[in-house]
Amino acid sequence: MGLNLIYNDGQTPLDEDEKEGLLIKSISTRGELDEFEQQNIEDAIQWSLTRKFKQEQILSETFIQDLHKKMYGRVWSWAGEYRKTNKNIGVDKLEIPTALRSLIDDAKYWLEHNVYEPDEFAIRFKHRLVSMHCFPNGNGRHSRMMADMIIEKIYQQSVFSWGGASISEDTDIRAQYLKAIRKADKGDFDLLLKFARS
Repeated sequence: MGLNLIYNDGQTPLDEDEKEGLLIKSISTRGELDEFEQQNIEDAIQWSLTRKFKQEQILSETFIQDLHKKMYGRVWSWAGEYRKTNKNIGVDKLEIPTALRSLIDDAKYWLEHNVYEPDEFAIRFKHRLVSMHCFPNGNGRHSRMMADMIIEKIYQQSVFSWGGASISEDTDIRAQYLKAIRKADKGDFDLLLKFARS
């Protein structure tokens, strides 16, 4: 008979696969990992607030990778590097650079020809980016920060509120977010646009 342990939120132990690439060896639970990642992300947000970026910088493969590294580089050795394995979501690992270049080219066209209003531009970019699943982990938070960078640095508008709570911690907010993502997967961006500003 197996032992069934019940852990409180955040106390779930990380298995060895989940620890691969972890720079802080003392992290042993999901809660500890979330805490260190959140601190790294908050530092990345502070870094972004103190700098001016041109649209050519933001809409580049280098910036997309550098931002992921800024967000996770003190926690994960692979931060900013494309995933090397295929997952049940996202494009094939070998297609990531091509898919990303295609998104960037499309985004430059959208911007140059005013194809979308600012919010829709940022949200469509975010959705395509997260759908690729470029990195081993952190794709949702990274794509939301990219949308915030676009709306704030390119359009000089306020960042998105993303439901007003932590999507990774609040299960109701996360469910709303995932529902909006699934609708956007089918080409309907209304719910994701509303969620981003709720």
